[in-house]
Amino acid sequence: MYCCSDNQLQTKSVTLTFKRSELIYDAENYSFVEGDIMKTDDVHARHQVFDIGQKGNIDRVTRVLNLAHAECVEMLFPYTKTEIGETQENFDNVLTAPEAYDIVLNLPVGFSMTTVQLLNHLIHEYLVCRVLADWMSITNPGSQANWEGKFKELKSKIQTSLVSRKGKIRRKCKPF
Repeated sequence: MYCCSDNQLQTKSVTLTFKRSELIYDAENYSFVEGDIMKTDDVHARHQVFDIGQKGNIDRVTRVLNLAHAECVEMLFPYTKTEIGETQENFDNVLTAPEAYDIVLNLPVGFSMTTVQLLNHLIHEYLVCRVLADWMSITNPGSQANWEGKFKELKSKIQTSLVSRKGKIRRKCKPF
């Protein structure tokens, strides 16, 4: 038995980086399609859907991206846990627009790289869909449920991928 083996205590660090420009690019593409297929002749309503990445609107997108990133870090809690330091931590609500959103994972030795790659793709889509669900709730409420359903499904897939098999399967040798 491996009760307290050194292997269980060893971890490797992996950083997932999500470039803000790529996330916004995807959100703008999806919102363009949403506006294009809208069943309305109201040009103003369409352009509101299209303008997700424009000045003023991008601030809302940034706040939602920041929130969605924090949600992802919390979803991955067992692997992203960070202790509170000895000094006092201060937080404010000043809008920040980072160039990239990083998630540092401390994974056990033997954790599958294919699972890490899957997480990378799932989290990217989660961030984009989370932004679109919020934006559509403002500009095209009929489409919000679709995007909300997508990000909830992605959240479930992210959580499911973490509980998949982590170690090697050992079968007991019994002849009967």
